Amino acid sequence: MLVTAPDWLTRRDCSLRAAPDGVSVAVLFNGEPDYLLTPLPAEGKHTCQIIQTNNGKHLDHGAIYDSPDQAIGGGLEELRKALGW
Repeated sequence: MLVTAPDWLTRRDCSLRAAPDGVSVAVLFNGEPDYLLTPLPAEGKHTCQIIQTNNGKHLDHGAIYDSPDQAIGGGLEELRKALGW
């Protein structure tokens, strides 16, 4: 999965990296993974699980998307809103 970091992340010196499972995407702050976004099946479509890596807190709201790629994009937008950016 190839994911490009949105501008709101890169402006803050953050980046994205594919996780070793080949499905999830790690959001890195200062080179360290702070959030993990994982597309999961939901209602015949997909949702994005957003987990803060240092404490396991879930930030996702259960939105439904048509594809895993759209779920990651939607998850990034949910994360942006949760961070207040």
